[in-house]
Amino acid sequence: MTTTTDIETPEQVKRPGPDRSVARQAWGERTRGGGRLAHVAPARQFEGTTTQVAGLYPFTSGSGAPQQGVPVGRNLFTSQELCCDVFAWHELGLIASRGMWVQGVTGVGKSAWAKRQCLGLVHRGIVPVILGDPKNEFTSETLALDGQVIRIGRGRGAVNPLDAGPLGSALVHLTDPAERERLLADIRARRIAALSALISLVAQRPMKPVESQVLGDALDLVVPTQDADPTVPQVLALLDEAPLALWRKAHVLTRLQFHRVTRDLAWALGALCSGPLAGVYDRPTTTAIDLAAPMVSIDISGATGSALETAAAMLSTWSYGFSVVTAAGVLAQATGRPRPQFLAVMDELWRALRGAPGLVQQADELTRIYRGQAVGHLMLTHSLEDMEALESAADRAKARTFIDRCPIRVLGALPARELDTLGGIVRLTDAERAEVARWNAGASNRGRHPGRGKYLIKTGDQPGAAVQMSLTGAETRLYETDEITEGRAS
Repeated sequence: MTTTTDIETPEQVKRPGPDRSVARQAWGERTRGGGRLAHVAPARQFEGTTTQVAGLYPFTSGSGAPQQGVPVGRNLFTSQELCCDVFAWHELGLIASRGMWVQGVTGVGKSAWAKRQCLGLVHRGIVPVILGDPKNEFTSETLALDGQVIRIGRGRGAVNPLDAGPLGSALVHLTDPAERERLLADIRARRIAALSALISLVAQRPMKPVESQVLGDALDLVVPTQDADPTVPQVLALLDEAPLALWRKAHVLTRLQFHRVTRDLAWALGALCSGPLAGVYDRPTTTAIDLAAPMVSIDISGATGSALETAAAMLSTWSYGFSVVTAAGVLAQATGRPRPQFLAVMDELWRALRGAPGLVQQADELTRIYRGQAVGHLMLTHSLEDMEALESAADRAKARTFIDRCPIRVLGALPARELDTLGGIVRLTDAERAEVARWNAGASNRGRHPGRGKYLIKTGDQPGAAVQMSLTGAETRLYETDEITEGRAS
């Protein structure tokens, strides 16, 4: 443990005495030869271990800040080192679930915070999985850690929204029929949720009950006919064929009525196979996630040409990534190995949630997989305005649950209007609001942001800790996003 000694400039004091006309100053007497100075420079600050400093200043005491976890910086007011991550704080009993919310304006270092978390957790055997990197910011760090980079986009790679991933492989390890049935039901539910989210996005509306039923029935008919995972074109072909077993379950009397009822559903599936989304979600997954990699980043920067493409890429990678996380737990349990731990990093969260009405519900179903498992998640965003702009009150209420799942809230520099919105969710004292707003004061589009590297860490209603994070030389090189090093990328 280290401690810091410092000497603050004292205030002026008046000492009682026989001659009260002489005011005693902390920097000298107002008398001839009193040694008074008009200014005293701040004392130099030194650091050392408690053993070394005890002889110089024996009145040291330990810090109340957590010292377990990823080192994130020094307290801006006490200079004490603070460590913080969702796994360590959960083990210490400081938080009830493993969730962290990071918010701040552009340029304050949200990505740097996330990368520091990933770097620290990798060295503890925890696997960060970047579920959709929209700006290709995590590639350099992932490659430097000998991790896996998967690139998604037109002319790059595809992710099949109906891919069961390693969950399908896990079935061969299960001998209990009841466990197999539970896993098969889980795979079916994931496929329906993933494809429903994409359909809602393309159609710009929630799915109708009859469409959800037809989609599930179509998947049930496609899956038993092949060994590999189904694809979107195969589901679309089945809707066009409209076999008797399918349209009878839709409670219609003729095949023509079935086509009328499912016309919009077929149109949405067709849009996933043509236009700007063609080649990304209509074929088998190009590269599978390597469960043995120390870190995995899914680069979707090649699939972010429009808001539609960005939201589709994020939803697909969330679904695929969480299914892989679940499969890792199932495989570990089936083979008797320790359950691996994962950190799911979700950047630019609201860019997916604002894609279509009702999409928040679909995203909520996709991202609840961490519950009851050795999984933590880190969500990043720059503004809550996108949440407030969601069309329905139900969507806005559901979107707030994403923040509620995160007991650790990390706030960078924010404008006053953003703090007003955030204040309805996170309780901030007047001093905390003023400090976070001060970090944003004087910000401009030129040069370094004045609040860069400064964060307020909040847990519940407890007083927050304001820290300054400094990057090492290696981190500065790795976190430079202007140049991306090529390496072990898929």
